[in-house]
Amino acid sequence: MAQRAPKISARRVALNVVRDVFAPDEHHQRAAQESLDYHLKKVELESRDRAFATELAYGAIKMRRLVDWFLRRYIGDRQKPPPPATLEILRLGSYELRFTRSAHHAIVNEWVALAKIFGHRGTAGLVNAVLRSLIRDAPALPAPGDFNDPDEYLGTRYSLPTWVVKQWREQFGSAQLEAILKSVNEPSQPAVAVNTIRANVDTALAWFDERGMRARRSLLVEEVLLLGRERAVPPDHLPGDCSWHPQNEAAAIPVDVLNPQPGEAVLDVCSGRGNKALQAGARLSGEGALTCIEKDARKVRVLERRLEETGVSAAIVQGDATQAPLNGQFDRILLDAPCSGTGLFARCAEARWRKTAQDGARCAQLQHTLLETMADRVYPGGVLVYSVCSTDPREGRDVIDPFLREHRFERGLIPARYADYVNEVGDILIPPGIEGRDGFFIARLERLS
Repeated sequence: MAQRAPKISARRVALNVVRDVFAPDEHHQRAAQESLDYHLKKVELESRDRAFATELAYGAIKMRRLVDWFLRRYIGDRQKPPPPATLEILRLGSYELRFTRSAHHAIVNEWVALAKIFGHRGTAGLVNAVLRSLIRDAPALPAPGDFNDPDEYLGTRYSLPTWVVKQWREQFGSAQLEAILKSVNEPSQPAVAVNTIRANVDTALAWFDERGMRARRSLLVEEVLLLGRERAVPPDHLPGDCSWHPQNEAAAIPVDVLNPQPGEAVLDVCSGRGNKALQAGARLSGEGALTCIEKDARKVRVLERRLEETGVSAAIVQGDATQAPLNGQFDRILLDAPCSGTGLFARCAEARWRKTAQDGARCAQLQHTLLETMADRVYPGGVLVYSVCSTDPREGRDVIDPFLREHRFERGLIPARYADYVNEVGDILIPPGIEGRDGFFIARLERLS
């Protein structure tokens, strides 16, 4: 008789995810969400345990710098570092002790048991000793006096690279900085964009209400609903008719600022898998023409499927947008440009450890080229909205200002509801993490006649 496979616990799932994200060989590293989806499909866990595995994995990934700071006093002087699997177990156990409400004895016992599976009696003994020392000592959080540089302190305290802290201090000021740092360690605000071809916002609100899922209207984007953070929408709870799709509130702002109208010709540049294309197409209400351009064949296949499923009509051009394989001009163009992604640290747990201080400058070269390419594709009097999910000034104002000096465009008016996020020159800058939003830079540019 075949033996049943051993039951996989939520903690072991979290360990598998963390090991995937930080695999020694970069070519074998996975994104946290990709790894989590893969490992959860392979096990049978109740919804509560699935949520716990997610909390552990995402929390330990985000708080890695702070957890290592705690661990340094216990393993920092060892001549030979613990094996990689043991070190990840120590990080996960330490995170669980410091940041969850789990019973201490259960935490120690479970992680020691996993240390035996992934190591040996000696490594299990190390895990037991370190975790019990953390319980006994209850070390305090880092304090400013522990560091010579205030940004080193904040980077350690909130577990972010120091260069990110310095950049956000310069961009948002010291008064708002700590609130941003704290917010990007919280879960993102779950949200959906309603496909107004298939449903209206009131119908969607009623659908969520009937299923006990709290939802409320966004005060910024009319077709976006914000969901209770404790009840993110599982895929099997979404309706089969594609009446809406998950989309962060901030990510829906660029199309709102573009404001496509029925009967217009609209171009979505770098469409990706199509969230913004679906939103723009729904606003056209079947009147006008939507064109999408995307060079990644895999993303194009996803985009084609989603357009068909949602009832949005669009022409798709597969190719490099910098070569502009297009005919004619457009009333409105959305350029959601490839970027460093520093605005996504709340949603993408591993992003803070995958980015570098040089990414913004590198991405800005392509962003400038894309803007140059699209300048003549806008009708006189038409609108070009440029957006990036980054708050790095090199990808925002430093791209827009030279473009405006070289072309007959001017900054357009931004809807009054975004007044709190408009900077001194008239662009939108959404701080990352605050109210669960992604960080975004958005400029509305109008072509002069």
